[in-house]
Amino acid sequence: MWLRGRWGSSRTLLKKHSFHFLSSNIKWVVESACVISILAALLFFSNPLAGQTALSGRVIDLDQQPVETATIFIQETGQLLEADKAGRFELPALSEEKVTLTVFAEGYTTQVLKVNTRKKGVLEIAISPLSIDIETVEVQVAADNYGLRRLRNVEGTAIYAAKKSEVIELDNLLGNLAANNAREVYKGVAGLNVWENDGGGLQLAIGARGLDPNRTSNFNTRQNGYDISADALGYPESYYTPPAQALQRIEIVRGAASLQYGTQFGGLLNFVFKKGPEGKPFEFTSENTYGSFGLFNTFNSIGGAKGRANYYGFYQYKQGDGWRPNSGFSQHAAYGNVNVKATEKLDIGLEYTHMNYLAQQAGGLVDFEFEMNPRQSKRERNWFKVGWNLAALTLDYRLSDRTRFNLRNFLLIAGRDALGELGPINRPDPGRERDLIAGQYRNFGAEARMLHRYSLRGQSSTFLLGARFYRGLTRNRQGDANDGSGPDFQFLNPNDLERSDYEFPSRNLALFAENLFTLSPRLTLTPGVRLEYIRTASDGYYKQRVFSGGQVIFEQRLEDDQVNERSFLLMGLGLGYQLKQGLEAYANFSQNYRAINFSDLAVVNPNLVVDSLLQDERGYNTDIGLRGTLLEERLRFDLSAFYLRYNGRIGLSEITVPDPIAIERQVAYRTNIGDARILGLEAYAEADLWRLAFGAKAIPSLSLFVNLSHLKGEYVSGQRQFVGNEVELIPPISVKTGLSFRLKGLRLSCLYTYVRRHYSDATNAEFVANATRGIIPSYGVMDASASYDFSRFRLQAGVNNLMDAAYFTRRATGYPGPGIIPAEGRRFYVGVRVRI
Repeated sequence: MWLRGRWGSSRTLLKKHSFHFLSSNIKWVVESACVISILAALLFFSNPLAGQTALSGRVIDLDQQPVETATIFIQETGQLLEADKAGRFELPALSEEKVTLTVFAEGYTTQVLKVNTRKKGVLEIAISPLSIDIETVEVQVAADNYGLRRLRNVEGTAIYAAKKSEVIELDNLLGNLAANNAREVYKGVAGLNVWENDGGGLQLAIGARGLDPNRTSNFNTRQNGYDISADALGYPESYYTPPAQALQRIEIVRGAASLQYGTQFGGLLNFVFKKGPEGKPFEFTSENTYGSFGLFNTFNSIGGAKGRANYYGFYQYKQGDGWRPNSGFSQHAAYGNVNVKATEKLDIGLEYTHMNYLAQQAGGLVDFEFEMNPRQSKRERNWFKVGWNLAALTLDYRLSDRTRFNLRNFLLIAGRDALGELGPINRPDPGRERDLIAGQYRNFGAEARMLHRYSLRGQSSTFLLGARFYRGLTRNRQGDANDGSGPDFQFLNPNDLERSDYEFPSRNLALFAENLFTLSPRLTLTPGVRLEYIRTASDGYYKQRVFSGGQVIFEQRLEDDQVNERSFLLMGLGLGYQLKQGLEAYANFSQNYRAINFSDLAVVNPNLVVDSLLQDERGYNTDIGLRGTLLEERLRFDLSAFYLRYNGRIGLSEITVPDPIAIERQVAYRTNIGDARILGLEAYAEADLWRLAFGAKAIPSLSLFVNLSHLKGEYVSGQRQFVGNEVELIPPISVKTGLSFRLKGLRLSCLYTYVRRHYSDATNAEFVANATRGIIPSYGVMDASASYDFSRFRLQAGVNNLMDAAYFTRRATGYPGPGIIPAEGRRFYVGVRVRI
């Protein structure tokens, strides 16, 4: 729950002293031990039965080489097994004498066979080169878990061996998908910090390991494998979030993704859309949801396959009034995809996405206003408009049974306009001309990958080579708009803007390579390297203006023309060890890099000053962990520790600036704070309690999951006033836990989320007058949801923030604030889906 009352005394100089440093680290160790103890208790469920097997097998190709990416599906129990590096697998102890196995792997045909589980020995299953892709193989698995799995060592034309990864299967997920409720969608991903900005899920804001969640800018955000952010180099913010109802899965790879997908510290976030159902020429789905505060969402899709073609498309309309006054929104989204098997070896895909929305923004609050009434709004003239267009052309070519080539070409034409009063929220809206920030984005990119499987000393290994070309152009303008209250996104003086007018051309070339070496049937080694060239430039002007009595008494226009070129090499190494079937230890190291944002160079904000000498950020991620399944997959877990080094981290300090009313005032100052280290434990465990008690085939299913993270971040060098401070945006403890129940078509789920108090800026300020910096108090939230499937229909209902907790997850220096952005209170939803 949100903690009311006093937040504790202010920090003193004693925090700088070694005694406090020692005591705080002892506290962190003790808390870590508690987290490990909880996980150990969950793993205690394992017993000797987990190691018993009735039959083992080996999946090979026509050349007698192991197929390490093979997946084995037991139809009678709904279990999925994965072959190891040598293609081996072991069947769990089963009560059935005969079972049906479906064996499939990317690049190979699907094999279905019946086996006798009472026989001993090794069953060899040979599969031949494919005529269809693995993604078209539909296996209906009993969805008893929380829709979470990990990526296989090799998928498509990518290597994920020894990397911390999560895959969220949306079909298996229960929650408010109509509103893209991130708290429910990402509940199984450990260590995520979720910012809650609006009730419609218009913008996704998640961060991991102390990285800023703002518009998910610290992840390399993709859709079907290609970029969707505003500018991948200088403005990697995602104003567009794909509808959860259209997604097949969401793939997340932590910082080790920097070698294949870009240099970001956060890693990869990839939204994978559904495809048309195989074997059906046409299918229509309509899902309509109604909710509290005027929420209405209609999602309609078509899809199918005929001959060599597969197609899928949808249209979504969403609107709502918002929990607070002045927070209504409306959104349109549409998508179309066609995949054609041009030849037995060549697949061609073409897709297009459009999204636009208009949202009114209620603005922020200061602390005492939030305590009095978190639903109030002090801004009624603030608006936000987004238009997003994406097109992509993909080619998949199988040069041979062992070699595959993939090419992704993508184009983005988009824009976003922010209109309103950005003055300090602790002052009333003066009713003057509003500030308008208009951004236009034009980007093109192409990424080519070649993946080759080969045999080395009798073991199957995989080599990946890739190249990327990217070219972007961002135009950012800021000036005065009218003094009205409507969504009038027009500059008063478009030819001579009052604040700034910039163009930011960017260019990126990259070469990357990884090799998965199978050193033994249990041990893999995956080195990787990425050579990066980045060219960013700025061409435009900004104005310095001095006011007196609300009038401009001095104005100076400053021209700016800069070019920044840099080249660098990133390296990484992964190590995986298969302890036994379904249980793997893994470790990896990878370097990271993040360029400064264009918005840091061009946006004028009365609540924020940006250091003109801002520098790029560098560092590295390390992970070590243990993951797998036990007890015939009735217990799943992933326990890991990480260390993140963040050199030259950009954060918020404070600075004094002149003020026409108060003579001078304190504002946020964005600068390179210093070098930070962040370390922590991340853990996920899930157990089917009913089947643990009554057997693998017991009905119904009752599952419990626990998602824990325990983090500690500290500035270790840099500006003296920050050394020893806690790194901002790091909740020391985050817990998500829940229960799910399933019986035939009925599914019930409840979720509890707890986040401990933490700082919003590097000064570790607990309170400032304009509320742009300060404490994020601890909070706890409950969600409940239910669905029932029958015939062609699904009925669903739920409630978010069941206990109507008053809390907030962020303090904003600009839009959608400034100030405290309250999270939404209790809200209900009900929906119906029909599939024809």
